[in-house]
Amino acid sequence: MTKAQIITVGVLALQGGVVEHLNLLRKATSHVQSPDSIRFTFTEVRTAPQLAQCDALIIPGGESTTMAIVARRLGLLDPLREFVKVQHKPVWGTCAGLVMLAEQAAATKQGGQEQIGGLDVRVLRNRYGTQMQSFVAGLDLGSILGEDAAPFRAVFIRAPVVEEVIAEAGSQKQGHRVEVLGLCRGPGGQVEGEGKGDIVAVRQGNVFGTSFHPELTDDVRIHVWWLEQVADAVRHGKLVVEGV
Repeated sequence: MTKAQIITVGVLALQGGVVEHLNLLRKATSHVQSPDSIRFTFTEVRTAPQLAQCDALIIPGGESTTMAIVARRLGLLDPLREFVKVQHKPVWGTCAGLVMLAEQAAATKQGGQEQIGGLDVRVLRNRYGTQMQSFVAGLDLGSILGEDAAPFRAVFIRAPVVEEVIAEAGSQKQGHRVEVLGLCRGPGGQVEGEGKGDIVAVRQGNVFGTSFHPELTDDVRIHVWWLEQVADAVRHGKLVVEGV
């Protein structure tokens, strides 16, 4: 019998939607298309030793400034940067997690925003206003879920958006450019101005970010897709999530 390969996926548990991500990850495993020899285990991450045990990591939604302050106090910021930018392990940030993984952030609180980095983008915090202005929008995520996939009902709560890809034209990080994987046309789905919409899902190599909260839905499709990417990267001994 082939010995099972255990892949440990952590959820950064400093603040925010930790339990929601863990619950949806567990539900997603029954839908993951990967060899029988692959097994997933999920864990909360609060310390550098716990992070070191992980093959991949989710940084959940919450409050990015609070997360950065707590991570600094716990001595986690530099280990997180090492995990993302040196070890190139698969990482997914949702909402506040996207802010943390961006190289730059606009509209930050007084004193600025400490970043982990990894995505060559500048994000705009709270693009759609206060929590009272939260909304749900159907997104076409064909590049993630397949061209014929039904729209993903995405939950936006004080959501950031990617307002600019900051890498110079033609430049790539570790051979990977920033890929735009999802656009949102504003609250309720309406088109704002003449543009195609706000950038709300991006990937660059091992780093994936979404403005919205998949963990606040019952739709496991994005979690399934990401776990399959993680399994492929770990199985082939390369800790960079490849394009589909």
